[in-house]
Amino acid sequence: MSASEQPLDEPRGFLARLRARLNRGGESIARELRSLFRGRKIDATVLEDLESRLLTADVGVEATNEILADLNRRVARHELDDVEALLGALKSRLADILKPCEQPLRIARGSKPFVVLVIGVNGSGKTTSIGKLARELRGQHLSVLLAAGDTFRAAAVEQLHVWAERTGAAFSAQQTGADPGAVVFDALQSAQARKIDVVLVDTAGRLHSQTHLMDELKKVKRVIQRLDAEAPQEVLLVLDANQGQNALAQAQQFHAALGVTGVVLTKLDGSARGGIVVAIARALQLPIRFIGVGEKPEDFGAFDAQAFASALIDGAVT
Repeated sequence: MSASEQPLDEPRGFLARLRARLNRGGESIARELRSLFRGRKIDATVLEDLESRLLTADVGVEATNEILADLNRRVARHELDDVEALLGALKSRLADILKPCEQPLRIARGSKPFVVLVIGVNGSGKTTSIGKLARELRGQHLSVLLAAGDTFRAAAVEQLHVWAERTGAAFSAQQTGADPGAVVFDALQSAQARKIDVVLVDTAGRLHSQTHLMDELKKVKRVIQRLDAEAPQEVLLVLDANQGQNALAQAQQFHAALGVTGVVLTKLDGSARGGIVVAIARALQLPIRFIGVGEKPEDFGAFDAQAFASALIDGAVT
């Protein structure tokens, strides 16, 4: 069976992996609070402890302050009398913050091709995310072309080529060191001639603070618009969740420079507790298209606000 013929995993399977891996290797917020405060009335000490745990989980100062202010008001009204009520209210409040960002990527069938420009810093997982996204799209019976716009790292071109072969996607590349704009221009022309549905454009990793490299990305975007004024239809920013609050700074600067339309959060199975997703959602309200919880293709799925909030607080079921 080819990659394009393989059925996509059921959402329940992916959500189970999310819950199992988000807090892997550590205690969950829920277990810790239950252990310390079960049977105890909710007071300032409990809320201070919760505040510390949210900050440790990378939820961020602003989002944590907003959440605690709401919980304090509810405690004052005697709405939250025990730990279970507090945890339920916490998950509900997190889901409220995340819900506006629960926007899956929709491929407009009228665009030929629908262009996704994939950006991010070095090591964020761009190329792997492109491969996994190609698998998703091929599973939807869409034709896909992978454009190797990262011309500075030979391994990136090779890695992308492997993903193209695995997924049955078309592939377009030039020699190492070629002008990225020229590579992308040729790829889009080829996709237009072949009436390919989706083009996924890989780009070289760059720090958000490197002005000249950010300018190069803007140039690639302008080249795309020369062929199609409405493209790229998606500017997809890939962020490594292990970067913590630095990932928020990256998102802010990439968004200011290029107009990000969607986010992928990778490596949520690592050391990060995942709260950075909440910080990004609150600060930018950008659509979170996908999250990654491991290396395998099936460890990549659409973002679900309620499920993520529960997994962040509850962790793995033991």
